[in-house]
Amino acid sequence: MKKYILIILIISLISFTTFIKNSSKSLENKIYNKKEVIVLLDEAHNLASLENNYLTSSKKLFGYLEDLQAKQYKPIDITSLKKLYFFENKIKIKKFLENE
Repeated sequence: MKKYILIILIISLISFTTFIKNSSKSLENKIYNKKEVIVLLDEAHNLASLENNYLTSSKKLFGYLEDLQAKQYKPIDITSLKKLYFFENKIKIKKFLENE
């Protein structure tokens, strides 16, 4: 009789362990899937946040553009620009465009 009880106890412990192991494996898979979904949602959130920041900053850019258009600027002839080179006690001036 003791043998039967011992065999039943061992079989029940093995089956209980198998059930717990399968349950924990299932939970690990669910946790992994949730983490993957969180990563994907986080990337989508970052992209949406970047797009929102860009779109809201365009309003600021248009504001800056209006401010700049209110000022008058003179065009500059690029051939009239010059480079300054500083040496020990001398300053050398060259044309900005060497080709001309």
